[in-house]
Amino acid sequence: MANGKNCFIQTVKLPHVRGRVRYISDPKRQENLYATYSNEDPKFWRYLSKENQADFIRSGTKGKCIEARELIIMLPPSLIGYDHDMLLKYFTAKFVEKYDVAVASALHHNKRKTNLHIHLIFSERQAFETPEEKIASRNMFYDENGKHVRTKKEILDESGEIRSGCKIIKKGEVYEKHYFKPKNPEFKSKKFTEDMKYFYTEIINDLVKNPAERLKVFDKNSPYLPTRKIGKNNPKEKEIPVSYTHLRAHETDQY
Repeated sequence: MANGKNCFIQTVKLPHVRGRVRYISDPKRQENLYATYSNEDPKFWRYLSKENQADFIRSGTKGKCIEARELIIMLPPSLIGYDHDMLLKYFTAKFVEKYDVAVASALHHNKRKTNLHIHLIFSERQAFETPEEKIASRNMFYDENGKHVRTKKEILDESGEIRSGCKIIKKGEVYEKHYFKPKNPEFKSKKFTEDMKYFYTEIINDLVKNPAERLKVFDKNSPYLPTRKIGKNNPKEKEIPVSYTHLRAHETDQY
């Protein structure tokens, strides 16, 4: 079996980015919070959330709106010895240099201080230098859900009055205002997470001083597979060979 721990880098979808940004950077909610960083002020995340939600409603897509994404980057224990602010800014700046997007990040230990990691929240969309406005060429009608409908009749109640929550945008008025460009499709691909594993593993290995802490990216083409946890009361426990968990490399080693 190959020596060395595998890196652990995960991408997470965020349906409520403002709350997540507050959570990772709140010392009252994080027992071991060492540093925080953002290249945008809080109103940026508010505008991003609002526009993503509006676009999601217009699209008619089912499920949850993904407002942003987050990278969770596990670090070797010894990196805590670096200046905390500089360490976090260095990892975050490398991402911004590559993708030129808004970020909010934090450097944490878990409660038992066995797992040093970075949360790196990022926007999938770049902001326009000047907001893009769309002007109504005729009166436009919107129902309670913000969905555009064709006629005024579709937003009236039985007495002929406009239903609560519905609205009319008059000809010549702004009916859409976009602060952000479309989402970068690269961020939702599996390749993005794989690329990040190589990207940050190289950065980590340049910083560690003990060769034993150098990481590697799990090789999916190797004869080994990630360890599978059988789990308590697993009904298929007897069907899983004991050698499976003993002879496999562990893809998600934690520190």
